[in-house]
Amino acid sequence: MGKKQLWMVIAGLIMLNCLTVAFFLSKETDADGAASSETVASVGNEEITRQDWLHELETRYGKDVLKDMVDQKVVQELAAKYHIKVADSEVDREYRLLQATNHSFDQKNYPSEKKWKEQVKNSLLLEEILTKDAIVSDKEIKNYYDKNKDLYNVPEAYHLAHIVVKTKQEAEKTLKELKQGSSFSALAMERSIDEFSANEGGDIGYITREDELYPANYIETAKKLKKGTYGGPIKTGQGYAIVKLEGKFKGKSYSFKEVKNQIRRQIALEQMNTPASAEPLWDAAKVDWFYGSAKEAQ
Repeated sequence: MGKKQLWMVIAGLIMLNCLTVAFFLSKETDADGAASSETVASVGNEEITRQDWLHELETRYGKDVLKDMVDQKVVQELAAKYHIKVADSEVDREYRLLQATNHSFDQKNYPSEKKWKEQVKNSLLLEEILTKDAIVSDKEIKNYYDKNKDLYNVPEAYHLAHIVVKTKQEAEKTLKELKQGSSFSALAMERSIDEFSANEGGDIGYITREDELYPANYIETAKKLKKGTYGGPIKTGQGYAIVKLEGKFKGKSYSFKEVKNQIRRQIALEQMNTPASAEPLWDAAKVDWFYGSAKEAQ
């Protein structure tokens, strides 16, 4: 998948979260089956009911979430019709790439690994459906691979969290508190001066050696750590950092044989000069939905 497709995966998962919230809220109904009038917030004498909340969620996100659900069903229906499948190894590769190349990747704030992989698989199936009739020569595919081998070398990546403070003394004090049992995420929220990660408990996602956003000694420190442990202090441009290892995966270089089909899809999509979207497939899947004709989804 290209970067656009990767971000489509992320967007799809965000909408899935919205849908999940709305679903569980909607389970709360009164005796007549209507949305509950339970008060979920109040401002002075004014109340906001669960029904008001659900209505606002549907108004803001309803169409987008429903469209995403329809898109997924369309892809599944047509994949079955055309006997199109995607190997687990392809899904694993794209999932690994998603982890390694997106700092925003954070499984704590998104669905499980299973849900991530389902979304990745759906995107790959969509690409297969859109390019099923495309003809791309082996020579074109090999030339592309030879010119872009770096794209298929997924680097070793470390999922890190950090606490950044101004002085070495503050860092050592923080280390002492951690050793005494204080929560890493609580201390990060309380005293880290890195505003982008503090609210996330210090989580900075996956980083690689090639990453220029963080000092190289983050990786060197991470290599010596076991999952769940921390090290430092490390001198940074902002001050001193304590780094915690949340997880890691080994790098891998993919052979031509392993990525041949992926390259075929990519070249075909570029030749088609059209975004990888399920909307053109709605008619073939005979879609009928709440918001009118399939054309109104575009």
